[in-house]
Amino acid sequence: MKEKIHPKYMQATVQCACGNKFTTGSTKPELHVEVCAKCHPFFTGKQHMLDIQGRVDRFNKRFAKSDAASATAEAAKSH
Repeated sequence: MKEKIHPKYMQATVQCACGNKFTTGSTKPELHVEVCAKCHPFFTGKQHMLDIQGRVDRFNKRFAKSDAASATAEAAKSH
C-alpha cells in the first residue's frame, strides 16, 4: 500500500435530526443524518400502511366488469 494517500480514519459523532447521537468510524469527524434507527418508521414499528384493501377491491370491480363482458360475448358466440 502506498503511504500518505489514504484518508485518516477516526471516531465520528453522528447526529440525527431527531436529536439522537452515536459514534462510529469515518473519515469525517462529524456526520449529520436525517433519519436514524431510533426514529425510522421501520425500526420503531410506526409504519404507515397503505390502503391495500381498497386497491384490491377496485381491481376486483374492474376485473369483474371485463370478466362479465367477456362471458356475455362468449355466450353470444356459442348461440
